[in-house]
Amino acid sequence: MNAHEKILNELARLYPDAKPALEYRSPYELLVAVILSAQCTDERVNKVTKSLFVQHNTPETMLRLSQAELERYIYSCGFYRNKAAHILSASHDIVEKFGGEVPSTLEELQQLAGVGRKTANVVYSVAFGGDAIAVDTHVFRVANRLGLAEGRTPLSVEEGLMRAIPKKDWAKAHHWLIYHGRRVCHSQRPSCNACTLADLCMWRNGQRNG
Repeated sequence: MNAHEKILNELARLYPDAKPALEYRSPYELLVAVILSAQCTDERVNKVTKSLFVQHNTPETMLRLSQAELERYIYSCGFYRNKAAHILSASHDIVEKFGGEVPSTLEELQQLAGVGRKTANVVYSVAFGGDAIAVDTHVFRVANRLGLAEGRTPLSVEEGLMRAIPKKDWAKAHHWLIYHGRRVCHSQRPSCNACTLADLCMWRNGQRNG
């Protein structure tokens, strides 16, 4: 068993019930929540969407809001102007190009205005059960530190993880790495002494930057 396999087996053991923290009831709600989650905690997003989705949980009802009205709903999530613009642009494309239904393929999701690669990967894997690895700040940091994938950009790390991890485990590994980043491998003060992966960690052993 190589180092990558040992790391993945331990992550699977540590976080057998890892799942998305965002609350949603449809692919569209998940899409909006993921857009809002950039540089924002899932807890804050869930509070905002709980109010927003009462009357605006479909692309058609979302488009009844002006940008300024949507900004007031999502203000506390940060970067609210850009996020509002992205949500409205994506909603418009869903209505005009896909008959009001969120597309279920990775290629089509990435065609939506305002939807980046990470968001598309999350929606594809979580809402539609597709094989994809979304690279957020936690995944980027932990993958580099452990040596599962080394890269300076989210895309290069994503490509490295796709090579290192069996395709059937891509979606699960995304959540394992997020959980490890939140609970153990913190950005500023990682709990290396409590980490059961310390012996396998490239960063801990001084072999890579992180």
